[in-house]
Amino acid sequence: MNNYAVIMAGGVGTRFWPKGTLKVPKQFLKIANDSESLLQQAYKRLEGIFKDERIFVVTNVIYKNEVKKQLPRIPEENIICEPIGRNTAPCIGLACLFIGHFDPKANVLVVAADHLIEDLDEFHRIISSGLAFVNGNGGIVTLGIHPTKPETGYGYIQYDADHFVDVEFESKGKAVSEKIYRVKTFAEKPNLEVAKAFLESGDFLWNSGMFIFRTDTMMQEIAGLMPDLNESLQRLSQKLFAPDFDKQLEEEYAKLKSISIDYGVMEKSMNVFIIRSHFGWNDVGAWDEVYNIKEKDQDGNVKQGRTVTIDTKNCMIINDQKIVATIGVEDLLIINTDNGLLICKRGEAQCVKDVVDYLRRKGLEQFL
Repeated sequence: MNNYAVIMAGGVGTRFWPKGTLKVPKQFLKIANDSESLLQQAYKRLEGIFKDERIFVVTNVIYKNEVKKQLPRIPEENIICEPIGRNTAPCIGLACLFIGHFDPKANVLVVAADHLIEDLDEFHRIISSGLAFVNGNGGIVTLGIHPTKPETGYGYIQYDADHFVDVEFESKGKAVSEKIYRVKTFAEKPNLEVAKAFLESGDFLWNSGMFIFRTDTMMQEIAGLMPDLNESLQRLSQKLFAPDFDKQLEEEYAKLKSISIDYGVMEKSMNVFIIRSHFGWNDVGAWDEVYNIKEKDQDGNVKQGRTVTIDTKNCMIINDQKIVATIGVEDLLIINTDNGLLICKRGEAQCVKDVVDYLRRKGLEQFL
């Protein structure tokens, strides 16, 4: 099998201000640990399945140098640069255009640059099962995460427990099998009551945003379901390695709508499958998640940088400046950087994007 991987790393992210900025968004930050950025972790977990020359990164053109710096083993020609962000459908279509040039029936894994995964062995096993499935059956496979709580911040996917394919594949030198289920429906981010009902039903999984498919399968689905994107990709294919390709790419992206692969293809296709996955997935969507995954002291505090904490409990303090002192506070997120100071009640971190929107409206981009 010819297996390729695509890391989507073009997001500008608004929920990690003031640490994450337009110049250095969260995928380039060392959020989960002090030694590797989220992007570097995403790349590292592909080792053992994908060769460096078969790993592609799709990013914004302004982040190309940062990608090169953080992933020096990736060939420069494997860094695909979008002129502007147009969500995941154009991103994946563009990656398929490049990979399809080398192998029209390549098996492709698409992952995001800003997720965390705890159980690497199980992640590799699940990926191997999906690659084996699409290699022999076609279709598009998504990785569904077993929900651990009625989460309102994720999309959900319902699978058909009665319709599945038992795929045999090799994992660590042993013949094993995995059930690949047909997808019934996609559900948008629910309210709490609906999320509870999803959890109780037992046949809904979190949508991880990770996909496995063959390039020819995805291009066929885009051709049938997203004609505007398909036309742009066809025009770009004529200029793929021409000197004026970047100019053509700018022209085509200026015409495209911003649309996710979920809405553009996955929700409409009749050829979508899902693997029930247990590998400790976290999309690290806001500062609250960082607090949850970080090691805490005896008072439940996460502290980074110079801090003084007196009668302080269950807080996260990340300080890049002189010193931060807290007295008699609980359940706060305090992020202090050159760009600004964020003080937020835990549980409210999703609203950080509103601060970013405010700064943009007021023409205060220098703080972004």
